[in-house]
Amino acid sequence: MGEELVRYFDGDGGLFEKRGLSNGGKFWRARHLMEMLGYDNYSSFEQALNRAIGTCMTLGISVPENFQQLLSEEGEPDYKLSRFACYLVAMNGNVQKPQVASAQAYFATLAEAARQYVQDANNVERVQIRGEISEREKSLSAAAHSAGVDNYAYFQNAGYRGMYNMDLTKLKKFKGLPEGKKFLDFMDRRELAGNLFRITETEAKLKNDKTKGQRPAEQVAENVGQKVRAIMIDNTGTKPENLRLAGDITHVKRGLKQVFKEFLGLDQPKPKVP
Repeated sequence: MGEELVRYFDGDGGLFEKRGLSNGGKFWRARHLMEMLGYDNYSSFEQALNRAIGTCMTLGISVPENFQQLLSEEGEPDYKLSRFACYLVAMNGNVQKPQVASAQAYFATLAEAARQYVQDANNVERVQIRGEISEREKSLSAAAHSAGVDNYAYFQNAGYRGMYNMDLTKLKKFKGLPEGKKFLDFMDRRELAGNLFRITETEAKLKNDKTKGQRPAEQVAENVGQKVRAIMIDNTGTKPENLRLAGDITHVKRGLKQVFKEFLGLDQPKPKVP
């Protein structure tokens, strides 16, 4: 059955295209896409779907216009997906599934921007994690303020110091970060995920311990950073500060927005010729 599913995206993607429905533009049902990508159940497929929605939100592209919630014929949760939504789901899918890899390759043939900027699914996942970090940082800032942190920059630096064993200013120079650029925008997927975990757990620790005061809060941030550092080194033997910088994520975002425009042009209803 698995080999049969791969054929949805083979060649010109004819089988995938035939599953598309038209109603003011072309769309696909999420549960149909789940089958085409080789997922056996909706709960596992939903992880890729939710990450795709998160990526869409981060890009500032309308979620309701690309991921329209509805019910399946059996009354189960479903979505009406645009071509761009299908692309984002595939790019956030489990690439170990041959159907997902085949879908990613197919979508890359449809948009010049996809070929130039976002061939690597890791880059799309970077956008999603980077957006989640921005949201978690807002939550951490509020928690730090409640804990009595007056100088958030010092508090933030303590977290980096714990994870990287050096202050942020020195770390940027050590990594070779371009002048005036944001460190998070150049992290690869693993490093972003590590920092997301650090930020989330720092907030949880502040709240759980009912930490009060600038210095105690900084100590919490540094201690959590040290624990994340230890986990990362234990897993691969590589220190976080030695992880290579990735390409500027702003270029990836720009490419994804261009992919959206190109896909929109493919599926918009064509004007009738008189």
